[in-house]
Amino acid sequence: MQIHISPNDGVPIYQQIVNQVKYLTASGRLTAGEQLPPVRKLAEQVLVNPNTVARAYRELESAGVLTTRRGAGVFVAEGVSPLSRREQTRILQERLDQLLAEARQMDVDVETLVKLLRQRNTKMGNGE
Repeated sequence: MQIHISPNDGVPIYQQIVNQVKYLTASGRLTAGEQLPPVRKLAEQVLVNPNTVARAYRELESAGVLTTRRGAGVFVAEGVSPLSRREQTRILQERLDQLLAEARQMDVDVETLVKLLRQRNTKMGNGE
């Protein structure tokens, strides 16, 4: 499981973990019954306090995304459904809005932004 924390994001770190785990489960990258890393291990991976990860896991459990099995660990709950196409589009539009706002603040035009997006896509091995 890959979680990326951005300390300068303005979003609390525990909330970044919550959002990313929700996205990973909804997109099908984490499936029902799959075990998540223990709190301490994930905290070491993302370089945060274990209490931060524990808080994120508690919130995800109360939202019905995760379930804790005593002595066994933390697992993706049954019944977490993949995102609908409409929900996927909504999430991507929110991220695009943020990206466009940042680009405007840095005086970067849309054409340059699209060029950067294509370059990153190619670099990630997802060329057209």
